[in-house]
Amino acid sequence: MSRLRSTSLSVLDLAPIRDGGTIAESFQDSVHLAQLVESLGFTRFWLAEHHSLEGIASAATSVLIGHIAGNTSQLRIGSGGIMLPNHSPLVIAEQFGTLETLYPGRIDLGLGRAPGADGATMAALRRDPYAGAEDFPQRLAELQKFLGDEQPGQRVRAVPGQGTKVPLWLLGSSLYSAQLAAREGLPFAFAAQFAPAQLDEALHLYRTQFRPSDVLEKPHAMVGLPVIAAQSDAQANFLASTARQKFLGMIRGKRQRAQPPVKELDWTPMERHQVEGFLGASIIGGPDTVRQGLERFLERTGADELMLNTDTYDIEDRLESYRIVASIWRE
Repeated sequence: MSRLRSTSLSVLDLAPIRDGGTIAESFQDSVHLAQLVESLGFTRFWLAEHHSLEGIASAATSVLIGHIAGNTSQLRIGSGGIMLPNHSPLVIAEQFGTLETLYPGRIDLGLGRAPGADGATMAALRRDPYAGAEDFPQRLAELQKFLGDEQPGQRVRAVPGQGTKVPLWLLGSSLYSAQLAAREGLPFAFAAQFAPAQLDEALHLYRTQFRPSDVLEKPHAMVGLPVIAAQSDAQANFLASTARQKFLGMIRGKRQRAQPPVKELDWTPMERHQVEGFLGASIIGGPDTVRQGLERFLERTGADELMLNTDTYDIEDRLESYRIVASIWRE
């Protein structure tokens, strides 16, 4: 059996907003995508917390998770992730305890420590600009307390939430979360879909420093991966210009909605290098190219699970990409 066939596949969705489209259409697209990948046998469908970004509609992450869960039946739905320093651990425990009660055995809670926003938005969120690495372990422990069994003398309880034991994941694009996940014995997801530079080192640290826990006996590493599959390499590279335009806009300080694909990009050599840095782990091409790319990536990383992110302008191209990947996966 190939390494790909024995690896779980999941989806990261940002509820992208198309230029010329509406937010309501983005939510409909997310539902259609979740229903498709559920039928294809994927394991998880995660949504990410971002704020005040013109092209991403998943800011109210827990609300959208509930919407997607209500329109599917078996797929695990979760956050990839909730930025814990933006919130009270009690409130997150209540939100995800509610989701777990409504959809038992189907909710994941992936946690990050980045703001998911710029400085002005952080101020609007009332987030302490210095919160993050300093108090993240404390916030994590508090959240675990509110989701775990009630302790004797516990004065504050998450209702709903207490005793639901929603599975927690630590997410990261650097070495910090890899080491914390290892120390706490939690599953770890690395965000190679936009920051692949420290992927190999982070996975090595996570696996070598892992301590078994009540929730996990051995390390479990998932990797976020940008993938665009089409009927040919040329078509896939054309569709990938949407994602490239997004990162080019970020470099130029211009946040925008998803742009239609273009044949050529007007960028400098330095800008191209920077965009390729963001998308350095991407696998883009026709079926044979994608198959070979996935096998090589798994051989290199030994990932237990891949969380694919397919960023295209048209939802039909996105759905077709996942159909092609699923066909490769089942072979």
